[in-house]
Amino acid sequence: MTRELKPSTVAVHAGTRRSQYGEVSEAIYLTQGFVYDTAEDAEARFIESGPDEFIYARYGNPTVAMFEERIAALEGAEDAFATASGMAAVSGALTSMLKAGDHVVSSRALFGSCLYVLEDVLMRFGVEVTFVDGADLSAWKEAIRDDTTAVFFESISNPTLQVVDIASVAELAHAKGATVVVDNVFSTPVWSDAVKQGADVVVYSATKHIDGQGRALGGVILGSRDYIRKTVEPYMKHTGGSMSPFTAWVMLKGLETMNLRVRAQTSNATAIAEALQGHEKLRQVIYPGHASHAQHDLVKRQMEQGGTVLSLDIRGGKPAAFRFLNAIEVGIISNNLGDAKTIMTHPATTTHQRLSEEQRSSLGITDGLVRISVGIEDTEDLVTDILTALAAV
Repeated sequence: MTRELKPSTVAVHAGTRRSQYGEVSEAIYLTQGFVYDTAEDAEARFIESGPDEFIYARYGNPTVAMFEERIAALEGAEDAFATASGMAAVSGALTSMLKAGDHVVSSRALFGSCLYVLEDVLMRFGVEVTFVDGADLSAWKEAIRDDTTAVFFESISNPTLQVVDIASVAELAHAKGATVVVDNVFSTPVWSDAVKQGADVVVYSATKHIDGQGRALGGVILGSRDYIRKTVEPYMKHTGGSMSPFTAWVMLKGLETMNLRVRAQTSNATAIAEALQGHEKLRQVIYPGHASHAQHDLVKRQMEQGGTVLSLDIRGGKPAAFRFLNAIEVGIISNNLGDAKTIMTHPATTTHQRLSEEQRSSLGITDGLVRISVGIEDTEDLVTDILTALAAV
C-alpha cells in the first residue's frame, strides 16, 4: 500500500503472505522444520536468514511471522516476537535484557504471575527490584537511579485498575537511560498508543483481547528491531517460549474482529459503570472510563476510552461477593479477561490468592472485590443480570 491505513484496516491486512494458491484466509504452516535445496543453502541460511527464510519453528514460521508483522504494524512498533503465552512474553521481555546486578523499578500493583517473575525469579538471579506506587510520579522519580536498567508496569493494573502515566514515567526513565517495559493488556491495542507515549517495549497477553474468544494461549513482545532480533529472539528461541503456527493463525483471525469486539465491550462496560453508580450494595465502582475514577483525566489523555474491565467492591466481603457471583446468570465465573463473554473473577481467592492478606490490602484487593471483564452481550441483559445478582447479596 502506498498510503497510510487506519488501525482497523491494518488489523485485517498487514503482514499477509499468500502462497501460489492465492488463499483468502491465511495459511497455517504446520511444520517444525524446513527443507533446503542444497547443503550450501542450509549453510547460508544458518549464517544469516533472509526475511522470508526459516530454519526451525522455534526460531520462526511463516504463519507466526504474519501475526508478528501485523501486530507490530498495528502497535506502531518496528518488530515483534510472538510467544507461547502472555507470561512467556512478560518473562521473556525482562529476562532477555537483564543480568545479575541490574536494577529494575516496577509498579507494585501487578498481576500475581508478573509479581512472581519480579519478586522471585529476577531477584533469585541477582536482579535488584524496587517496587513503587505506580500512580505516584514522585515515587518513580525517587526510585529510578543512574544505574537503573529498566522500569516495568501494567498501564492499567490488575484488578484495581490503577492507571500509570506512560509518558511521564517514560520521561523519567529515559532521563536515566532506562528501558520502559509496559504490560498493556488492560489498555488493549485498540485504545492504547503506548509506543508513541514513550514505551520502548510493549507486552500483550494475546490470550486476552487479541484472541478474545477463549480459544488459545499466546503472547507478544513489541519493540525496536534491534531489541527484538538481537535480544529477545536469541533468548526465546533457545529457551523455547515461541508461539505455535496454529496459535498464530488463531490470533490472526482474532485481530480481524478485535476492533469491533473491544469497542462493543467498552461501550457495555461504560453503561454498566454508569448504571451501578451509588448502588447501596457497593462500596465502590472502579472503571477508568467513568468520571468517578481518580485518574479519569489521565485516562482521557492516554487512551481516550476506559477499556473493557471494571471492578466492584461489594459490601460484606467474601460472603457477599460469593453470593453475587453465584447469582449471576449471563456472565460466567472464570479467571480470564478480554473475552467476548462477560467473565466474573474474585481476585482475592483466585488470581491473587498467593499474596498475603497484608499484600492484598496494600494493593486495594479487598475480600469484596469482583473483577468484571465485560463481553459483547446485549447491554440491557448485562445490566439487568448484575443488578439482579446484587439484589441477592
